[in-house]
Amino acid sequence: MRDPNFVARHRGGLLSDVDHRLLMKWALAMTEHLALYLTIPINPVLIEAMQVGRQWSEGTVGTGAAMKASRVVHKHAQGITDPAYKLFCRSVGQAVATAHMADHSMGPVYYGKKLVRVLGLDEEQELAWQLATLGQLSPDLVPLVEQALMDKGIV
Repeated sequence: MRDPNFVARHRGGLLSDVDHRLLMKWALAMTEHLALYLTIPINPVLIEAMQVGRQWSEGTVGTGAAMKASRVVHKHAQGITDPAYKLFCRSVGQAVATAHMADHSMGPVYYGKKLVRVLGLDEEQELAWQLATLGQLSPDLVPLVEQALMDKGIV
């Protein structure tokens, strides 16, 4: 059963359009931060998908476009052998999929922890940075996201 706090109101849940779009922006910010750890160029497929996510968060493209972009990224990830880059791809795919299901916004936190672990970096420091950015969300949404991250075993 999905948490109704992460289901859009037009689908019978409690999540406002504004908060849903903020979750997309937050998820994209997490993903963009993870890009700093990469040592290889980011494929244009990923850049394009993140742009679609930004456009969705601004209300200029529909959910279908975001879902298509997310699927393209996940398909691209299947052919990636570099573990860190593959995790980054998954983070992008999950962030953009936030348009369809808001709880996908937690994906970049999950994959971010795995990515820094693969690179031998400090997971706790990365998680602290991610949690510090929750201020981008509305005050009512922050405790819901924190609880969801705990329920999913991410924090």
